[in-house]
Amino acid sequence: MNRVSFQKSIRKFSRRKTAAAGLVIVFAVVLLSLAAPILAPYDPINDTDYSSRVASPSSDHFFGTDEYGRDIFSRILYGARVSIVIATGAILVSSAIGTMLGLIAGFYGGITDGVLMRIVDGIMSFPPILFAIGLMSALGSNPTNIIIALAVIYTPLFARLIRGCVLSIKEKDYIDAVKVMGGSDLRLMIKHILPNCLSPLLIQFTTYFAYAILAEAALSFIGLGVPQPEPSLGNILYDGRQYMREAPWISIFPGMAIAFTVLGLNLLGDGLRDYLDPRMK
Repeated sequence: MNRVSFQKSIRKFSRRKTAAAGLVIVFAVVLLSLAAPILAPYDPINDTDYSSRVASPSSDHFFGTDEYGRDIFSRILYGARVSIVIATGAILVSSAIGTMLGLIAGFYGGITDGVLMRIVDGIMSFPPILFAIGLMSALGSNPTNIIIALAVIYTPLFARLIRGCVLSIKEKDYIDAVKVMGGSDLRLMIKHILPNCLSPLLIQFTTYFAYAILAEAALSFIGLGVPQPEPSLGNILYDGRQYMREAPWISIFPGMAIAFTVLGLNLLGDGLRDYLDPRMK
């Protein structure tokens, strides 16, 4: 894509208010989380002050403090970074493996398709969050294991998506033409089929990214996610569960951060769908 075409695409994308709003929200969340060491006024783990524990929002503590006197604003900034890193890792791994499985199953069909899709169906038969809880109970609570657990959950979804896309594309005339010209199976899959699956893949990437953030928050909330005292949005919510009456800000602000992030990702995904789907033009 040359510079003129790129600028034209950016202008078209920016005219879609939903997509632009989602992109701004996601960019802001990522920027704030990356700038946490600069923006956070306190250390999220070690700066404890029992004289100001469960303090309400003030000029010293914008979002108040928790039961240990730790600054909620600082913990949310660092916690958002942890949650985003985990969700990014899980979705990158699951999309890569799922795309590979979907390409192979859809392209070759037959026994290969049957075996791979039965494995996928077996994983998808479990309720996702319950399956994640079981995996975390077996693997142990740490960020790497959360990424593994979430990747196992979302890989079948990407595999199903890519398989369906491949099944519709491989019947096109130009695929038969490439076969006649002696194109290898790998060349067909990578150069001619996969690029035509990138639009739905990109849209679903943003959707499942939002799901992964919610899943990480859910696992951390029940004590199976990021271990204390390392902050994540889920375990900050968990910390505030017993102070909902006297100190609701401990749970309200991380809850708003999760909602804001998921809203941005959903808006971005909807905007990308409208932009990339030719039927929406």
